[in-house]
Amino acid sequence: MSTVAELIRAQVNNHNSGLLFEDQSWTYAQFVQACAQRAAFLLDQPRNGPFHVGLLLDNEPEYLMWLGACAVAGATLVGVNPTRRGDDLARDIRHTECQFLISNDNYWDELQPLDLGGARCLNTDSQAYREGLLTFENASLPDVEVSPKDMFCLIFTSGTTGAPKACICSHGRVTANVQRVIDDHVLTSGDVTYISMPLFHSNALMTGVLPSLGAGVPIALRRKFSASGFLPDVRRFGATYFCYVGKPLAYVLATPEQPDDADNTLRRGLGNEAAHADLKEFERRFACALRDAYGSTEGGVATVRDRDTPAGSLGLAMTSGMKVMNPETMTECERAQVDEKGRLLNADKAIGELVNTDGVPAFEGYWKNEEANAKRTRGGVIWMGDRGYRDADGYFYFVGRDGDGMRVDGENIGTSQVEQVLSRHPDVVIAAVYAVPDPVLGDRVMAALQLREGVEFDAGAFAGFLRDQDDFGSKWMPSFFRIADALPLTQTSKVIKQPLRQEKWRCADPIWWQSNKSAPWGLMTAESIEQWEREFAERGRADVLEFT
Repeated sequence: MSTVAELIRAQVNNHNSGLLFEDQSWTYAQFVQACAQRAAFLLDQPRNGPFHVGLLLDNEPEYLMWLGACAVAGATLVGVNPTRRGDDLARDIRHTECQFLISNDNYWDELQPLDLGGARCLNTDSQAYREGLLTFENASLPDVEVSPKDMFCLIFTSGTTGAPKACICSHGRVTANVQRVIDDHVLTSGDVTYISMPLFHSNALMTGVLPSLGAGVPIALRRKFSASGFLPDVRRFGATYFCYVGKPLAYVLATPEQPDDADNTLRRGLGNEAAHADLKEFERRFACALRDAYGSTEGGVATVRDRDTPAGSLGLAMTSGMKVMNPETMTECERAQVDEKGRLLNADKAIGELVNTDGVPAFEGYWKNEEANAKRTRGGVIWMGDRGYRDADGYFYFVGRDGDGMRVDGENIGTSQVEQVLSRHPDVVIAAVYAVPDPVLGDRVMAALQLREGVEFDAGAFAGFLRDQDDFGSKWMPSFFRIADALPLTQTSKVIKQPLRQEKWRCADPIWWQSNKSAPWGLMTAESIEQWEREFAERGRADVLEFT
């Protein structure tokens, strides 16, 4: 099948279970009828621009029914990020030229004062909406031709480093990815897919919803991810397969372990960006095999981990032409040299940007953003904006996002490697590492930690734990530990580091620090902050305190 519309149509006579949500259920045939009803409603409405339909909803049946409606009606689905607020939210809707915006009471009041560029808003909780749908209650699937080259959806990038870009995903590219997931994970009629990752994100769509739809596998939805609700949901729905994006595994593992955790129906999971230690612990605790990969919504590069993948590695390339290149010289970086403890010895020459020299044709572009398109594909190469290196055996390693590096005592340091070591500590749920300025030159390492509930932080003991790790670099030790109840996250649980970098040590959270490597650890006070920042002024570097 080469379009999502074909995936929908293939289930029209499937009377097996298709969609599970809380105490409700639909067969696939009933689900397809609901899609046809909404498609007929859409096609009956006038529009003044691109056939773009924005969905501002949580994980609920209406989302999937409108997804199906867009697919069979030839409309482009726009997954709107509900964590965006105010002018930022309005900007996303205007930028993607949504003619319709499907939402509900959860977001309705917030939408009213916003300039949405003329989008017609529909409230799925309203009586008017329900009455409007009734007109098309018995509608058949529309007679609309959908091509593999047509846009199926616009998916926003996470926006951790700036305004999110709307990535174009055609029917053909999406269904090709979907078929790979079906084949690789052998989804069968005995499976049930559990989805708690947000539906506006590519992970939930391309590794959860659409492969399940293509295989005729029941989809069990959770409105929003819940660590404490994960295992009860799995047991309730009899889920055998789930998708994830990195950090949620850490949150599930932070819940108290029970003797019967492995007594569940899960058999496998597919996701990306999980810590190596979390993968191993999750498999042990829940008796579930995980396959972790690296990739992007844009396409172009992808890796997968196997049983031989070294700890901390992204795995081996799945795409031809994947390399690490120096963005300034446009040449391939040296292969990484590591010592017997796995520490990188030639960071300056090995670390570069992850690219695919053959990947430009796979990139379908960003909606109305030629500047970003040109940056992504310069020199006939697709540049991913992620920094990393590659070892002699071909394994790739992630260092950090574009702009996420630091230089400490003349050495380039990748935040990802430091975070992986910090996350090994049994008290750490989430660790975020980022650069803050040094009063003399370059950067200092700062770490924000979210700890398990009830844990008291001992900076000296924690630093001792880090020093005892064989692969912990000599210049990796944080000078600052910020202990936070929660870190700023995207809805896909990626840490947003910009506000952390901007705040530095000027925040309400307790911060343990060392002014130099021989100084004792202590809590920062207003007086110590004043003294510390005076040192910047005395050395003529006060201006760096205002940069992020």
